Amino acid sequence: MPARRGPGARPGAGAAVPRRGPGHPGGGAVSGVLALLRDLTNLQIGLADIVDILVVALLLYGLLALLRGSRGMQVLWGILAITALYLGARAANLVTLSTVLGRLLGFLPIAIIVLFQQEIRRMLAAFGRTPLTRLLAATDEGPVMVNELALAAQALSARRIGALIAIQRTDPLSAWIETGIRLEARFSYDLLMNIFIPDTPLHDGAVIVRGERIAAAACFLPLTTRPELSTELGTRHRAAIGLSEETDALVVVVSEETGTISLAVEGQLLRPLDDTTLRNALVEHLYQLRVEET
Repeated sequence: MPARRGPGARPGAGAAVPRRGPGHPGGGAVSGVLALLRDLTNLQIGLADIVDILVVALLLYGLLALLRGSRGMQVLWGILAITALYLGARAANLVTLSTVLGRLLGFLPIAIIVLFQQEIRRMLAAFGRTPLTRLLAATDEGPVMVNELALAAQALSARRIGALIAIQRTDPLSAWIETGIRLEARFSYDLLMNIFIPDTPLHDGAVIVRGERIAAAACFLPLTTRPELSTELGTRHRAAIGLSEETDALVVVVSEETGTISLAVEGQLLRPLDDTTLRNALVEHLYQLRVEET
């Protein structure tokens, strides 16, 4: 009969060590990891799965590129922080906090539509800019009087007269035309110069050009909310960038302080320009033609 060991005795070399079964906490975690690895190694990925992943990745990349540098990115980080706090509260079994945050996140779909309405509108407008719509717009609208516009911008710059001129392309600008005074007049150098004469009723605000006609003057344009823009840029420049962010319009700006000519395209400001470089940029973006530098 073997001798009985006391409470403090250690098992000998021949003693059997009990194995951890699935019910043991450590055994369950290891089994879960092993099962996950088995599932990953047994995955069968086809061409459709690869296309699906690539499309989702491109959509996410486009969304982040759209939000980059805007106030929407800060809102997105706030939503992610609240979501992380909610998950942490559930993991820590904080019933009250997790309940409040869970109810708050329940309204997240509506909040996303309200908070990101500008970005959603820009994304849908970008999806709608197809070669077919550009072709139809080009045939419906006559060529813009690019030469007269460039000469007028140069003359306004020389006289230090501020100007803001938006040129409609594919996206309609009807909402902003309604904010000004309708003209529906044929575009001309003389008319443009007279509109921006200081201390006249039509001097303040923007001129909107649609086709070969000046649709309206003294229009209000949306201001950009990007915080990283230089403080040297005034209201005209911010309005030009704001409209080019929301639509595909080209916006010409003449600074009243410095006489610098700028062109806003897709949220970017091209400056400084003169009549030649402005004309070349307008031709390139309006008619998709690159003018050779002479």
